[in-house]
Order: sequence, then structure tokens, then C-alpha cells
Amino acid sequence: MTYVIANIHGNYQKFKDLLAEISFGEQDLLYVLGDLVDYGEESMELIADLSIRLNVYSIAGEHDFLAARMLKGFDRMLKSGATPDAEYIAEMTQWVQEGGQATLDAFRTLDEDQREGVLEYLEELTLFEEAEVKGKRYVLLHAGIADYDPDADLEDYLPEDFFSEPLDPAVRLMEDATVVVGHTPTPSGKIEYGEGSIFLDCGVANGGRLGCLCLETGKEYYA
Repeated sequence: MTYVIANIHGNYQKFKDLLAEISFGEQDLLYVLGDLVDYGEESMELIADLSIRLNVYSIAGEHDFLAARMLKGFDRMLKSGATPDAEYIAEMTQWVQEGGQATLDAFRTLDEDQREGVLEYLEELTLFEEAEVKGKRYVLLHAGIADYDPDADLEDYLPEDFFSEPLDPAVRLMEDATVVVGHTPTPSGKIEYGEGSIFLDCGVANGGRLGCLCLETGKEYYA
């Protein structure tokens, strides 16, 4: 089976609960649509788990993209002892205040090899994935695509284009595919459906649930 999930935000226990609920095995595929880190306290445990699963494909969210840069700078500072510049300090302060504190605290507890592994995983996250299930095409994103042009190649967009313009549930983005996203918590706290779109973020970062959808059956799962 093919499953999609988004915005785990360091809630590793809920992630494990969902995998148990769907009896996730080696024959299955799972796509994680960004924002693995921040808010929750188990971002490092989550990344360690995801990094060894060959049948799990993770996409970058804006929290992951920013964390990669902030943690790389922090790691460089640890190794060199150099004082960070004012711009980095300002960006780090804002990130910490907007959910990054737990991620930074967890990263600090890792040894050098573990930190290197986390940075490598975050920096290698893709910006989108495509899947075909039962003859139906899905484009898997974190938030949307800014200034989307149906004639343009998705590879030509910048990272920020996938984070800066949330998908409008009332507007069909792609005629030949269903677009699946996370990023914006749904009003209902459950998986919601738009015009050729599916919204997976059920608000776990703010105390809500973690949602998972099976693309073959349309069955929803929550933890």
C-alpha cells in the first residue's frame, strides 16, 4: 500500500503509533510531506528512524529547510569556536522562537557523527515526489507551487516556490494530477479534500492529531 503523511513536527511517538495502526511493512511505501522537525521534542529520533527506511520518501518543508541551515551553522560554530555574525544570530533567534528550540536542544545532545548524519539527511530532502496509484497520478508537495505554470518543469522551481504559496482548496492546480500537501492545518483537524487536492496537516504541532491516508483505499488513520 501507498501512504502519505505530513507535518510530523518531531512527534515521533505518534508517528510510531500510526505505523503500527497501518501495519506498515517492507512491501509498503510512505511519503512524508515535509516539516519533520520543530515544536515536538523527538525530531532527532524521527530523523534517525526515517534515514534507515528504504521505503520512506521524505519531502522538505520550510521548517526542515530552515533547520538545515541553522543547524549547519551551529555545527560549524561548535567545531571552529567562531563567533556567529549578527545576521545568523537574528535568524537563529527567530527560528528558536518559532518552534526550533526543541530541535536545537536535541541536536546539541548528538555526537559529531550523529550531527553529520542529521545534516546530510535534511540537506538531501527532495522538494516534491510523484506517484501513480491504481492508474491515478499524484504530485506530493509540502505547501504548493508559487506562480505555477503547467508548461514548466517542476525541477525548475526554487525551494521557496514550494513553501511560499499554500494551495487553495477551491482551485485545481493540476488538471492531470491530484496534489497532496501538508503545511496548513485543516480547520476540521482531519484530512480534508479540495478541487483535485488533499490536505494532510491535522495540526499535531498545536496539539492536534497526526493524519495518514492510504492512496489505494482512501482510508484515513489518525494518532
